[in-house]
Amino acid sequence: MLTYALVGLEPRRVEVEAHLQKGVPSFAIVGLADRACQEAKERVRSGIVSAELEWPLRRITINLAPADLRKEGSGFDLTIALAILAASHQIPPGSLRAHAAVGELALDGRVRPVGGALVVAEGARRAGIDFVLCAAESAGEVALAGVDPVPVHHLAEAVAYMRDDWLPEPAPLCSNGQLPLGSCPDLAEVKGQRRGRRALEIAAAGRHNLLLAGPPGTGKTMLARRLPGILPLLAREEALEVTRIHSVVGLLPPEHPLVVRPPFRAPHHSSSMPAIVGGGSGPSPGEASLAHPRVRVCY
Repeated sequence: MLTYALVGLEPRRVEVEAHLQKGVPSFAIVGLADRACQEAKERVRSGIVSAELEWPLRRITINLAPADLRKEGSGFDLTIALAILAASHQIPPGSLRAHAAVGELALDGRVRPVGGALVVAEGARRAGIDFVLCAAESAGEVALAGVDPVPVHHLAEAVAYMRDDWLPEPAPLCSNGQLPLGSCPDLAEVKGQRRGRRALEIAAAGRHNLLLAGPPGTGKTMLARRLPGILPLLAREEALEVTRIHSVVGLLPPEHPLVVRPPFRAPHHSSSMPAIVGGGSGPSPGEASLAHPRVRVCY
């Protein structure tokens, strides 16, 4: 079964292999998995049993290949469960070849969304895979990559789909076929602040830098939060780039899977350097990346 690990903002192909053999029942995950990924053993076992499927009483070994690539997070749960079910012939093994999967399993078998579903879907598209099994909340996000999402609420639905016993409903869009814009503070709500409003309008029109200075409580942040509302919407390429960054961090709301307004970030004045610039042992975007490409506020 195929899925993808996130390295920064890039997807790395991961093949999930399941091997069952006789012996004392056990469950091992190999392939440089972190703590969250290792804990999938308990989530997957409970999820399969809760879906009224048979848990194989065998020695189960899950290999996440390539073994030298670090796997982080709980997004491998659904892929591991399907690989085990295919190895135990509870679903047709051949059905996995045309699909990728991403999602976390709850103990009752529900499929939960995870960050980075858009990046996983982009990796699947590059590999020529047309279908991605995911949580229902991630369907709109996955569809942005140009692949067909298979939204499932429960592991039992994923199994029924693999057995050709069930087809999911298509991911919903707005009536005009466009994704919603989302709410944004309106500059028209501001009463007074004539000079501040004028400064925002000039900065927005000419794409200038803007410095708001003054004591606390004078409305600096209140004005700054309304700057995205008077900026033009992001172009398609910019919107996908911003959405990709926010997807990795897990900031995308299910009802607004595409970020079309310029993002606004207001980091605290005590934020550390890694929080601002990003990075770390498992590279992740910082506040500067989350504010790309338009609006950022510093104190």
